[in-house]
Amino acid sequence: MRVNKYISEAGLCSRREADELLVAERVTINDEVVGMGAKALDGDVVKVDGEVVVARTLVASPAKSRGVYIALNKPVGITCTTDTTVSGNIVDFVDHAQRIFPIGRLDKDSEGLILLTSNGDIVNEILRAENNHEKEYLVAVNKAVTDDFLTGMARGVRIHGQMTKPCKVRRIAKFGFSIVLTQGLNRQIRLMAAAFGYRVTQLRRVRIINVKLGHLKVGQWRNLTEAELKGLLPDRTRW
Repeated sequence: MRVNKYISEAGLCSRREADELLVAERVTINDEVVGMGAKALDGDVVKVDGEVVVARTLVASPAKSRGVYIALNKPVGITCTTDTTVSGNIVDFVDHAQRIFPIGRLDKDSEGLILLTSNGDIVNEILRAENNHEKEYLVAVNKAVTDDFLTGMARGVRIHGQMTKPCKVRRIAKFGFSIVLTQGLNRQIRLMAAAFGYRVTQLRRVRIINVKLGHLKVGQWRNLTEAELKGLLPDRTRW
């Protein structure tokens, strides 16, 4: 496997960013610095800045034979679209060896957890299930969070000509709150907050149903575990 692809499949960065690491002589195979075009063979030890990296495709995984199912910590500025003519699209950003699709969306100016898969047949299936499952966000706003604001958000707000479903909201800082939604209207949290005179300054999704963002760094991704897959669609017998 070409070492740029190897590094990308370890979830460290995109293939293009791996090329930059190679040009900067930050990559070694068996402790020897390698450049563009180098290949990693079975048994080789690949390191970036002295840290060992392991390609996901070389790690035994229940999800491997059943398609690609990954969790990405999407950065701000990346657009959740499969249209590769769009600059900063999520498909090019992940740069996976297989063709993948985002499951749902996360606004360009928001960051955090989004799921992607190579199995296009299940995208709509999961989206339908998501309509009745929780998605959790951490939100920063431009002024102090009040009890009235929290109560109003939790009860529901009229946006897009309809009332949002009741949701769970709690204060986590003077200018921050967490919110758990069971629906996914376009720019829902930003519009809900705006209805009370608040402006969202940062928004990060940290959980989708049973899948948590955890310590995944911005811009990195990982494969979903078998338990996470079962939790997304517990009635599904095959992935």
